[in-house]
Amino acid sequence: MPNSGAAQQRRGRLLWVIFAAVIVLVDQITKVWADASLVYGQPNPILPVLDITLHYNPGAAFSFLSDAGGWQRWFFTVISAAVSVYLLVWLMKLGREQWLLSMALALVLGGALGNLWDRVRLGHVIDFISVHWGNAYFPTFNIADAAISVGAVLLIIDTFNHSDAGDQ
Repeated sequence: MPNSGAAQQRRGRLLWVIFAAVIVLVDQITKVWADASLVYGQPNPILPVLDITLHYNPGAAFSFLSDAGGWQRWFFTVISAAVSVYLLVWLMKLGREQWLLSMALALVLGGALGNLWDRVRLGHVIDFISVHWGNAYFPTFNIADAAISVGAVLLIIDTFNHSDAGDQ
């Protein structure tokens, strides 16, 4: 079968797209739950350093531009959509041996699409995971944000792994 390698390559790429879609699905399910079950701004302690607290973020990461007057919704929507298309195209070009980079891109893509969906549908992103140490609080985040963060770390690791291979 001369095309079996190409077919495996397509299946591998499809699995990463499915992985990104699962991230979007889990993100959206948890956001629907948080929005329906939690009282806005009321902490629900889980651990001494972790609360579940409903927040709406009309801005970007760490509430950047959250009080900009509304134009930021469409600005971040366009940016998120463009980045998502770019990540999908990049993901589709990767070889099977580039599994770490593929996983990183799929995580970032799934997270970006999860938050993009909120921004288009609601005009803000639903956040509910609140980590703190005493009275020092990290900005509230969600599953999509966590996927983007883990994906970014994996991208950095892949970059270092790639540069190490070139040094030898």
